[in-house]
Order: sequence, then structure tokens, then C-alpha cells
Amino acid sequence: MLDLVENHSLPRTAAFFDLDKTVIAKSSTLTFSKSFYQGGLINRRAVLRTAYAQFVFLAGGADHDQMERMRSYLSSLCRGWNVEQVKEIVAETLHDLIDPIIYDEAASLIEEHHTAGRDVVIVSTSGAEVVEPIGELLGADRVVATRMVVGDDGCFTGEVEYYAYGPTKAEAVRELAESEGYDLERCFAYSDSATDVPMLESVGRPHAVNPDRALRREALARDWPILDFHRPVRLKQRLHAPPRPALVAAAAVGAAAATAGIVWFASRRRAATAG
Repeated sequence: MLDLVENHSLPRTAAFFDLDKTVIAKSSTLTFSKSFYQGGLINRRAVLRTAYAQFVFLAGGADHDQMERMRSYLSSLCRGWNVEQVKEIVAETLHDLIDPIIYDEAASLIEEHHTAGRDVVIVSTSGAEVVEPIGELLGADRVVATRMVVGDDGCFTGEVEYYAYGPTKAEAVRELAESEGYDLERCFAYSDSATDVPMLESVGRPHAVNPDRALRREALARDWPILDFHRPVRLKQRLHAPPRPALVAAAAVGAAAATAGIVWFASRRRAATAG
């Protein structure tokens, strides 16, 4: 069970959540493929290919090499997309596409961490322009996400600025802990994938959520708690205590933008640049 409240005389703590299949039931990026097609950004063949990728993802069959190929494909696919058009598509379809696939158990857990005085941080390989509005929808305090390079013409170049995946997630968590003053030994982390073992082992309280086979083996070997989230429920339909206002607030239109599937975490360098 979670501690009811944090001891504020101690260093701050946070709960780090992977997004896809941990907080929501599908791939956040691939979920928008139909909307991109309707907006004229991709063709029917690309829709079918992303539908297949979604199937592989949900089946738990996407290994590291497949994820890398998917990342490369999605990067090239979004080359030339106008960023403002992508933002509009994501903002217009966010609630219809994402709200119904949020796990009730995850939303409750986020509320519990906030009640206990912890920050909630979404750490996702999916696209920052996709993840940021989802994070706001969930009431997250911070988002660690990936970013694609935007050219002078306001379009994606197809180049990756930073890929938040595997060990780089753990690196981002450690850097956030240093900048925000989190005590990682007392922090929580949640993920479904074995690729996130570096992030999970970087905190004192790791949890496997709907784990793939490799992560289940790892969790059993390390005696990590295993959680089963299986009830996607619209936030406004939840029957428990009234949720925090941020959980039902609309995601800011200006923050919404889709990067064709991969979220690029660049904020890790801001402090160093400012210094």
C-alpha cells in the first residue's frame, strides 16, 4: 500500500509512470493514425501499416529491434508534416481517442500519489507533442518525452533530437531527481516493458504493470510487485470521489502536437544550457 502522506521534512519524492499499456491501454502515438489519415498527413497504406504495428504492440511481441524499426519508420513518415496542423489534429481528437482508454486503476493510483504529496511524472517513448496533452489530461506534474527536430519552415525534418527509450529513460529520471530534489530511493516507478528495467531499478519502489514476459520474469526474480490494470474507463465516468480538477480538464491546445509516434525528450539539457 502507498504511504498516506509524505513526510515533508524529508526530500521530495515522485512516481514515474510509463504511458503506453501502463496508464493507457494502447500505443498513444499509433492511436492517432486514423486522425492523421483523415487530416491528409498519411495515406491508406500507412494507416494499415500502423494498424499492424498497434497489433504487434498490443500482443506484446514488439522486441527491441522491432521497436527500433518502428521508430525509424515513424520518423521518416512524419518528415515534412506541418507542426501546427499536427497540433490541431491531436487537440481536436485527444478526448475522443485517449479518454476512453485510460486505465481506471492507473487514474486512481495517480490520485493516490498526489494525495500523498508526491509529484507524478509521465516518462514515455511516445511523442512529446502527444504525451504532453495526455499528461495534462491525467494531472501529471511533469512529462519526460521525446522530440523531433522542427525546421525553419515549421515542419518536422524527420530527425530525432532525443530518444527517450531504455537507458535514456533512467538517465532522464536521475537528472529530474537531481534538478527537483527527489529522493530516488523513496520514489515509485511503473512500467509494462522489460526495456524499462533501467528506469525501474533506478528507484526504490519499482512496479511491473501488465508486464511482458521478460519483465514478468525480471519482476519475479527481483521480488517487484506485479499489478494488473485492465479496466479502461472514461475519467468523467469514474464513480469514486470527485477527481482532481486537472484530471478532467481539457488538454491545452497549444501544448498538443503529434510527432508521428515518437516523443523526444530534450528538456534534460535546458539546465545545462541555462547555466
